[in-house]
Amino acid sequence: MTVHQPAQDDTVSVPAALPVNGFALLDALAALPVSTWRYRWEPEHVRHLGPMAQDWQAAFGLGDTHTTINMVDANGVAVVAIQALHHQVTELQQEIAILRAQLANLSPPTD
Repeated sequence: MTVHQPAQDDTVSVPAALPVNGFALLDALAALPVSTWRYRWEPEHVRHLGPMAQDWQAAFGLGDTHTTINMVDANGVAVVAIQALHHQVTELQQEIAILRAQLANLSPPTD
């Protein structure tokens, strides 16, 4: 599955839109470590959930820093992952329908 559409449809702002392999991205996302954490300046009871920016950068190579995750990139990864999952679910639903039809056509066993 390949996604071709940039976040904004403006060839002036987005001159080098490249295709993305949704299944490879989904594999990288599945392997991405996710944890709860807090910033040093926040009280102990405050927790956030997500990957570390360094792990994100290593997994996807997006953005220009390993200290923050750009929300445009996070949104893009989420959309591509959802599309890849939708594609997988659709294929599995079709396979299940075929298998059910084959099962329904089987003759009952004879004694």
